[in-house]
Amino acid sequence: MTHTAPDPAERMLRFHQPERVLRHLGPTPDEGALAALFGLDRTGYRTRLAGFEQRNRSAATALAADPGATALRAGLPFRPGQHVVAIGESTTADRLSWFEILRHLLPEAVRCTNAAVTGSTTTQALANLPQLAFHQPDWVLCMLGANDAQRLDGVPLVAPAETHRTLLALRDVAVRRTGARWIWLTPPGVDPGRIAQYVHFQRAGLTWAGTDLDTVAEFLLAQPETTIDTRAAAQGHLEEDGLHLTPAGQQRVAATVLEVLGAPPDGEENTA
Repeated sequence: MTHTAPDPAERMLRFHQPERVLRHLGPTPDEGALAALFGLDRTGYRTRLAGFEQRNRSAATALAADPGATALRAGLPFRPGQHVVAIGESTTADRLSWFEILRHLLPEAVRCTNAAVTGSTTTQALANLPQLAFHQPDWVLCMLGANDAQRLDGVPLVAPAETHRTLLALRDVAVRRTGARWIWLTPPGVDPGRIAQYVHFQRAGLTWAGTDLDTVAEFLLAQPETTIDTRAAAQGHLEEDGLHLTPAGQQRVAATVLEVLGAPPDGEENTA
C-alpha cells in the first residue's frame, strides 16, 4: 500500500490565517497576496479553501443526521441576527475546527466569526481584546490555555495563576465592553508520548503535560458560565504531533458543543 505524502502547504493553510495577525493587509486582503504566503497561486489557494469548506459541511451534515440532532439544534441559544465569535488558538483557528463545523449547524441569519489565532496565549488574547470588542459579539466562545501550558525545556511558558488571572480579565473586560454572553471550552487533552517523539517539538524543546491542561480545565469548570469539557471528545483523535485534533476529533468536539448547548435546562424536556 502506498501512502500520499502530506501537503505542507495544505497543513500550513489549515492552521494559519495571516489576515488575522497582519492587520496592515486590511479588512479584505488581496487573495493573491495571501496565496503567495503559502507558496500557492490563486487557483490552488481557492481550491484548498473550498475543500476545507466542503469537509466542514459534510461533518455538519453527518452530525445533523444523528438521532436527536434536530431537537438539539433547535435548543441552541443563538438567535437570528446575533453575532457569535470564537476566540482561541490552533484548535479553534483550524479551518476544519469544531467552530467551522458548528457554523453550518446554525441558521444562516446567525453571524459567525472565527477570531482564533494559532499559537495564541491568554496574554496575547487579552492584548487583542480591542479587536474582539470591534466585532461587537452577542456571544463569545472561548477556548484558551493550551499554549500557556506548554513547557520550554521543562519551564512553563505561563504560570497557572497568571493563566487564571488573564482568563478572568479577558472575560470581565470583554463582557463589560460588549455585553456579550460568555461560554468557556476546555482545551482538549494531549498525547505526551507523541509530543515527545515529534521532531519539530524535540528541536524546539517543547512539551505539554496532560496534568497542566487538566488544571486549566478544572479552573474553567469552576466558573459560573457554561463550560464545555472537550477532553473526552478528543481522546484517541489527535494528529501525529500529539497536540492537534484530527478532523474526526474536531467533529467530536462539535458534537459535544451541540449536546451541551442544545440540551434543555435541567428539569425541562426538549420538545422541539
